[in-house]
Amino acid sequence: MRADKQAVTRLLRTARGQIDGVLKMIEEDRYCIDVLNQMLAAEAVLRRAEREVLRAHMEGCVAEAFENGGEEERSRKIDEIIMAVEKMERR
Repeated sequence: MRADKQAVTRLLRTARGQIDGVLKMIEEDRYCIDVLNQMLAAEAVLRRAEREVLRAHMEGCVAEAFENGGEEERSRKIDEIIMAVEKMERR
């Protein structure tokens, strides 16, 4: 993985902490909207981590394929990006 591992790890740990907080809020029978807001915050952090990984993939692996790879490799990288973006959009 070419993404900034420290940055991605920090984001994922933040999301994990938020999810742990959501679980505690549910156990404590907290107000629904407060729980929902925490869930949305965790999702936003995960999306930032996703973008970081995707950006690194495009700047590294994809750029390298376009500089040094053949047509088949470039096509495969484009397909990978399209599939990843489609998965991200389904949510």
